[in-house]
Amino acid sequence: MGNAPSSPPDPQFAAASRAFTSKELGDLKLLFDSPASASRSGSDGQVVSLSGFQEHFGLSGPLSERLFDVITCRRKDRRLLFEDLVIAKATYEKGSQDEIEEFIYGLLDINGDGVVSRSDLESVLTTVFDNVFDSKYNDKGFGKHHDVLDLYLDSAQFSRTNDGNGEKIMSFEDMRNWFSLLPSVRKFLSSLLIPPGQGRPGSQVPRLLHWNNIDSNQIVLKDVHAWHIGGALSEHELDEWKLLYHSSFSGLSFSTFLGNITNIQGPTVLVIKDREGHIFGGYASQPWERHGDFYGDMKSFLFQLYPRASIFRPTGANRNIQWCAVNFSSEDIPNGIGFGGRANHFGLFLSASFDRGESFACTTFGSPCLSKASRFYPESIECWAVVQRNPTEKLDAAAKGTILERFKEDRNMLNMVGLANSSD
Repeated sequence: MGNAPSSPPDPQFAAASRAFTSKELGDLKLLFDSPASASRSGSDGQVVSLSGFQEHFGLSGPLSERLFDVITCRRKDRRLLFEDLVIAKATYEKGSQDEIEEFIYGLLDINGDGVVSRSDLESVLTTVFDNVFDSKYNDKGFGKHHDVLDLYLDSAQFSRTNDGNGEKIMSFEDMRNWFSLLPSVRKFLSSLLIPPGQGRPGSQVPRLLHWNNIDSNQIVLKDVHAWHIGGALSEHELDEWKLLYHSSFSGLSFSTFLGNITNIQGPTVLVIKDREGHIFGGYASQPWERHGDFYGDMKSFLFQLYPRASIFRPTGANRNIQWCAVNFSSEDIPNGIGFGGRANHFGLFLSASFDRGESFACTTFGSPCLSKASRFYPESIECWAVVQRNPTEKLDAAAKGTILERFKEDRNMLNMVGLANSSD
């Protein structure tokens, strides 16, 4: 007359749980223990509603609804179970790159109709901007997203055709290519199930520090641009960027440029706006120093900011990364600064006169001509120092204590989520 045997745990849930530490499982369980987000529903125990889910993860809009729908296996019952969340996070955060990107590709299909269209991406990006920038758009003069959405949408390819209505749609490979150009978007969409208070990757925008005598409207590099560029950088490079040189105030002078950045031993961001209105530049991982040939490492990259947003990282085709030639008399060593390509045919180059430049398609970065034409005339030139914050090492709590203590902790957590007796 003993107690009725409990039903065995879902094998998929049991396998997914092994991807997490006991502390991670405990943190996930807190969502379901919170009176603000959880409610009881018969024999299923505690569940989380859509509104509770959105509040906990700091998300809103169609993307959050689609994420909730995908995690709950499209049951349409508006109930999120603990098992649902563990299984989804195991795939979304702990899976292979293919598994993670397949999960994200499903999220991009906002309407759940099996295709990813431009309107789907517009809904996704609107949610991203709402979460990353919030009120900053109005403060910085961006309007309400509409004037920046196209910068990101125009970088996307839609190589497939919807047989139903002839609409151009995005393939899985198109999505991968889009992410390579927009790593900031990829970072954010890969971290939706991390509560914002825990430092969600893809949401950090560098603070842009400039001189007091400059009106912010005269600055070419905006917050949305810095977020885009920062997608290709590590977290400790996303704290502060300080303006070192601005051509409108410092003058179009190569010597002044070099003088302003001489003492900077860290990376810099070079931003150029040409007379045609195109905005582009490069991230230099090494200091600008006099060389008679290319130098630098594979951390540098080129980027476009307008009329589309794109980042072009080194392809490995060659190591012609940075160029900084000063006071050379040979035509084979053109004086100025640049990135990629080859001498006199650079991926990006500013002559020592600082009144003209060039940008050609180059294999170094797999980049196209960044300006409207291969020869351009700069209207504004800016150089920003990337202030590198020393990354702090966090001691994993699971590494503390004896093996027996850690075993007891893990055992207690497995009991709590109903997995202590499941087999390996």
